[in-house]
Amino acid sequence: MAQSSIWSSPPESLSLQTGEVHVWRIDLQQPGSLLEKFRSTLEADELQRASRFHFEKHRSGFVVARGFLRDVLSRYLETRPEALKFSYGDYGKPALAGRLHFNLSHSHEVALLAITEDRQVGVDVEHIRADFATEDIARRFFSRSEVESFNRLPTEEQVAAFFKCWTRKEAFIKATGRGFSQPLDEFDVTLAPEVAAALLRVHEDDASRWSISDIDVSEHYAGALVVEGPTPNIQYWQFSG
Repeated sequence: MAQSSIWSSPPESLSLQTGEVHVWRIDLQQPGSLLEKFRSTLEADELQRASRFHFEKHRSGFVVARGFLRDVLSRYLETRPEALKFSYGDYGKPALAGRLHFNLSHSHEVALLAITEDRQVGVDVEHIRADFATEDIARRFFSRSEVESFNRLPTEEQVAAFFKCWTRKEAFIKATGRGFSQPLDEFDVTLAPEVAAALLRVHEDDASRWSISDIDVSEHYAGALVVEGPTPNIQYWQFSG
């Protein structure tokens, strides 16, 4: 799986400067030693959630994603991964007490984690599938103006545009903390290749309150980041155990 050159090894000492967002990336296929290390840090409810997946690949991927979340957050908080205690919002978004805000997303064989301080953040990664990027799906989930923009594009540009739209929208509803309780057709994002990532319209909210950035994840993936406030300084870290 080809990986973009934006991803660097993290420094030994981690800190968030004002206006920074750190985005972490991990491959979900990991050796057994790291899988067991991560498994040992999870709480009973997390292990129970992992056990509900039918296929071992998906069970292992969930364990890696949650273990990765705990491992990275513990570096910023200077504590043990297993000591972290999450609370959950009304719509299921996990949180920690204090100034640190974070959001996790995983798809197929990749997970992304976004971390910042004192402002809401949402991240989304999607494995690109041409068979999913259809007008029928767009009409089910996109706003009317987004569908019109999608249909105006040449056929060869529609798959990339579809996943730009999808990841930007999912990152936004994750940033707000409402998840899919917030209808995806109640707000508009840009999606055309020549147009910068932006939130154009939000029902009962100020679109200028939020910033959207695309993430160059790797070949065959699309990613997006949404943060509250002005466009952040983004640092990209590749996880290594």
